[in-house]
Amino acid sequence: MSTTTITRRSVLSSALLLAAPLSRAQAWPSKPIRMVVPFPAGGATDLLARAIAQGIGSALGQPVVIDNRPGAGGTLGSGEVMRAAPDGHTLLMATSSTHSIAPHLNPNLPYKPELDFTPVAEVATAPNIVLVPKDLPVASMKELIAYARARPGQLNYATSGNGTIVHLTTEAFKAQAGLFILHIPYRGTALAIPDLVSGKVQLLFDSVVSGLPHVKDGKLKALAVTSPKRSPLVPELPTVAESGLPGFESVTWFGVYGPKGLAPDITARIATELQRALAKPDVAERLARLGAEPVVDAGPAKFAAVVRADSARWAALIRDRKITAD
Repeated sequence: MSTTTITRRSVLSSALLLAAPLSRAQAWPSKPIRMVVPFPAGGATDLLARAIAQGIGSALGQPVVIDNRPGAGGTLGSGEVMRAAPDGHTLLMATSSTHSIAPHLNPNLPYKPELDFTPVAEVATAPNIVLVPKDLPVASMKELIAYARARPGQLNYATSGNGTIVHLTTEAFKAQAGLFILHIPYRGTALAIPDLVSGKVQLLFDSVVSGLPHVKDGKLKALAVTSPKRSPLVPELPTVAESGLPGFESVTWFGVYGPKGLAPDITARIATELQRALAKPDVAERLARLGAEPVVDAGPAKFAAVVRADSARWAALIRDRKITAD
């Protein structure tokens, strides 16, 4: 066999190898894409998924169908995606709760976030606002911390339940500020609002969407936001970090995963279309109404790093504060 023939075959083989991912990407998607939301319809995660589904579906040439699979704090739907074929036709809209927190609270979790999924992209973050009763004699986080320090064990804080991110965020705040405040868990922050308004509880870290209307009505006071920088959703509020607790931050992240083994070219294509959709003003506006801010620059590697750091942080807090989900 001549050298020329060998060279031609080598070139042809290389071309075919390079073309294989492109052919797969061109063939995908061949049917509607199912995006599993592991929480009930109508909630923040569901509405956020629907806000971006239409944009990426039109770009990919197939509809993205939202499939709500609630149960066990989001872990049932997540487990279903873990078991799906890694062909790019099943995706998961995950949150801090399902992939950063649940692994450290549930010893029987049916999946390992870093091993059983393919990270695609972070799509949004949502900070909390710090709420207190209007009659509580504090006007800033520094005053709140001083007030609580002077009354150890006399104040109560509300959460949306044991082991939720609201619970963990408040415990992180207590730990850094050196406070002794009693925990009263509720089945969702909406049920805690009347007791906060009446002064039965004195502190709640709530979402911007559910908490801000009560501030505008004059029933509650908002002291700060928990994001690392001021939120464009409430730009007048300082961060907790700039209000007496340097370095403090807590946000809920939302991100898209595929099953383990999702092809890199398909992963990259989905991430690209997600980022394009999130850059659109109408999508950003819809997210703002949910109290969320779009993340337009977190592809697979960056998203994985965000989750890894977030998971390590909550693991340490859960261990040190002996937090359980019961």
